[in-house]
Amino acid sequence: MALASTDKVVLGCIAFTIFWVLAVFPSVPFMPVGRTAGSLLGAMLMVLFRVMTPEEAYQAIDLPILGLLFGTMVVSIFLERADMFKYLGSALAWRSRGSKDLLFRVCLVSAVASALFTNDTCCVVLTEFILKLARQNNLPPQPFLLALASSSNIGSSATPIGNPQNLVIAVQSGITFGQFLVGVFPAMIVGVVTNTCILLCYFWRYLSVPEKDQEGGAAAGPEVVADEEVTSHRFTPAQMSHASSVNGGVDVDCISEPIRRTDSLNRADTLSMRSRSYNSEGDIQVAIRSMRASSMSQEMVEVSTVCDRRDDGGGAGPRKMTRTTSHQRSVIIEDAPEADADDGQKGKDGDDVKEKRWKVLVWKSAVYLTTLGMLVALLMGLNMSWSAITAALILLALDFTDAQACLEKVSYSLLIFFCGMFITVDGFNRTGIPNALWELVEPHSRIDSAKGTALLAVVILVLSNVASNVPTVLLLGSRVAASAAAISPESQKKAWLILAWVSTVAGNLTLLGSAANLIVCEQARRAQFFGYNLTFWSHLRFGLPSTIIVTAIGLLIVASY
Repeated sequence: MALASTDKVVLGCIAFTIFWVLAVFPSVPFMPVGRTAGSLLGAMLMVLFRVMTPEEAYQAIDLPILGLLFGTMVVSIFLERADMFKYLGSALAWRSRGSKDLLFRVCLVSAVASALFTNDTCCVVLTEFILKLARQNNLPPQPFLLALASSSNIGSSATPIGNPQNLVIAVQSGITFGQFLVGVFPAMIVGVVTNTCILLCYFWRYLSVPEKDQEGGAAAGPEVVADEEVTSHRFTPAQMSHASSVNGGVDVDCISEPIRRTDSLNRADTLSMRSRSYNSEGDIQVAIRSMRASSMSQEMVEVSTVCDRRDDGGGAGPRKMTRTTSHQRSVIIEDAPEADADDGQKGKDGDDVKEKRWKVLVWKSAVYLTTLGMLVALLMGLNMSWSAITAALILLALDFTDAQACLEKVSYSLLIFFCGMFITVDGFNRTGIPNALWELVEPHSRIDSAKGTALLAVVILVLSNVASNVPTVLLLGSRVAASAAAISPESQKKAWLILAWVSTVAGNLTLLGSAANLIVCEQARRAQFFGYNLTFWSHLRFGLPSTIIVTAIGLLIVASY
């Protein structure tokens, strides 16, 4: 493809540069509008500058990718409501045999969870729990936070639904879920093990401190939380609580214990992070503020039973009250049962509790079975977008409530970001500049030789950290595939898988390399009482060697597929 006219090239470069600046630095002083608005601005400029027509802009939007992203978001929201992430958190703390065992568990659980629920979701729901767990055991948080972020990125490379760039690759390449899994999963397993070994070697001295020294240094550190609080922490989404949640009876959003008041309040207080791939800086900040509020409400609320005496001397029964130390006020939540209630009423209440627990159990089972059915459909090679959308609609129907509350938790800002990015990148491609640059590199980066594969990996690695991984996939995907197709059809599939592996692991290089890293960093920094500041340089010191080693080892495995 030859270069377009000079005015289109110049104006297209200006539009793409504006998009790139706002995507990589969403809080620039002169225009702190965030990534979502930045992608829309880039798309609008491409049309206003006549780089592309409005019809071409609409055609550039890839609806199958948006459908797959939307479906996986809804499914993940229901999995979060069904306590899936609570069980994952419990698996971390169950019979832990020391700091090194805990670090290995963090790497393994976060990698597996990221492959099924996306890396950003995994980081959102597990960061605060891991911080509490480290503080409870008087361990340094840094190795565990790095383990969460890096293993989540590596684990997400194994499936098409693990991260946004894999979604793009799966849809554009036509590679089935099973082929994708077979091609990348071995590299992912070896990569997670290698990354864990690097973490253990890097932090061995810190993780080998004698237990008595750890206990001795606990007083100087942040407050250590109780074991019960760690194991019962809920990773619910962030949504401001409604008045009905406080004044009403049993919550409609029935998960876990159906009639436990504090769980209902906490559940109403959190925003849904599922699949929030958090490409929007605004999403990250809003979510973290909400999680912070949720943490405060859980840390500082204690329930006590007091006797409410009326002025007329009436014998009112005891009332359950919530005392919030941050506001020094009491709010009556609900009347406790009368002490002299008859046995028949107690038996009826017990039957109601059992019935509600059975309903919750049946509902959770339906959510897990529906999710399992979606994964089976993907493995069978059925259309990925419609499989995810069908599973989402089944879950919405099985909920037997108004779907608005659930749909409000979907990250529509991410979907809009993708729409704007599709248009902007397509407009930049029409200038002919990406094609001209690729023609210079392509003869030396063919995957039929070890040298060419290595050069291609370096190009993807650098570009993913400069322009972000999703735009890199959109810019290079079709060109890398076309170059490999000239070798053989199998080489084309291999090229797509190499692009998926390298662009994903590249996120571990720097703190700004992926949204998952930023989520872990910001959430850890803003956590109440047990916060930790993960700096850019502390991440880079570990991320640089880990990324190079893991990428190289995984590349050998994927290239041999």
